[in-house]
Amino acid sequence: MRQRIGSKLIEMSQVIHDPGLIDSMLTASRPQAVSALLRYFRDMDTAEEAYQEACLRALRNWPQNGPPRDPVAWLIMVGRNAALDGTRRQSRTVALPPDELISDLADAEAPLVERLDESHYRDDVLRLLFICCHPELPATQQVALALRIVSGLSVSQIARAFLVSEAAMEQRITRAKSRIAKADVPFEAPGPVERGERLAAVATMIYLVFNEGYTAGVDPARASLCDEAIRLARLLLRLFPTEPEMMALTALMLLQQSRLAARFDSDGEAVLLEDQDRSLWNAKLISEGVALLDKAMRHNRPGPYQVQAAIAATHSRAGTFAETDWAGIDLLYAALERMQPSPVVTLNRAVATAKLHGPEAGLAMIAPLEKPLSGYFHFYGARAAFLQQLGRSAEARADFDRAIGLATTPAQAAHIRRHLDHLAAEE
Repeated sequence: MRQRIGSKLIEMSQVIHDPGLIDSMLTASRPQAVSALLRYFRDMDTAEEAYQEACLRALRNWPQNGPPRDPVAWLIMVGRNAALDGTRRQSRTVALPPDELISDLADAEAPLVERLDESHYRDDVLRLLFICCHPELPATQQVALALRIVSGLSVSQIARAFLVSEAAMEQRITRAKSRIAKADVPFEAPGPVERGERLAAVATMIYLVFNEGYTAGVDPARASLCDEAIRLARLLLRLFPTEPEMMALTALMLLQQSRLAARFDSDGEAVLLEDQDRSLWNAKLISEGVALLDKAMRHNRPGPYQVQAAIAATHSRAGTFAETDWAGIDLLYAALERMQPSPVVTLNRAVATAKLHGPEAGLAMIAPLEKPLSGYFHFYGARAAFLQQLGRSAEARADFDRAIGLATTPAQAAHIRRHLDHLAAEE
């Protein structure tokens, strides 16, 4: 009995002192914490600084005392008090008590947060998304600002999502903050009309957050963004229960998330769709996603998210990779190209075209895309794969080298290295 208790205490101690776990908790808590702090202080820079100060105090206290039962509430309370303490020091008033007196393992923080907000702070994120997507801002600035403020993505991560340089994205976010400050944008929830006008921008932001988590591999701090994006989509669907594109966006993320357990091996390396163990796919998420998609399509108002969800559903319905309906997927991508022209959409369609008509057809389709996708990892990976299938090993190796130079995650780099190893073995 004593041994079991001792082992449990050792195990708990290891968990408490695990820097990775604490970092994941801080990352997962950021959306709700920053949203509540921003609504309280009504200043973006103050809210971000307050949250960062709360994180620093968490890193000092949590390894010794253990994380609180409600990390979000703790971070909101400590961040708020830290920011107020800065103001008090400037006014030569009494400072805050030591961290030990405001940091314990009880739930005392949660009631305080509820009192200061007079609302459910867990839904503040959705409110903030609509605020960031204010019509005073251009659409590109709306989404970029929401990704930075709400989800805490770095400037480089956001720039990668928009396929622009880091410097250009930094300027975009700075301008957005300046516009909001000068326009005196109210930090309140918009009414029904304003929500409807901003829906498309909010939906785009949510999907970009999902994609950032989806491409993060086995990094739990970033992968948690997928769950946050799905949570926000469900909240948005409650506001717009008859909007087919919101149904489809939620369906799309559920269908993609259903493959999570099969997407990486035990070493954290990416597993291609054709090699995935489909018995690991989450049948419950697939069923929910397909049902939502069917419901959306019955409205007979097609849109880009419905097409993308239909592509994901087509993959989900195939019992094996060989049974994939590539002709159907090719037609769906063709429809998406008409609705939402994009070099990335054409690149994805080229993969389906190559499955139907061979790698030469795929190469011909992506030939015009090299300039617009010159900084895109997946372009060089796809072209190298086509070249490899055609036996053009030297050209394939050059493109694989370009791809590995553009890899943004360890999983992407490891995947390309495996291709290079196969090329070397064939020589």
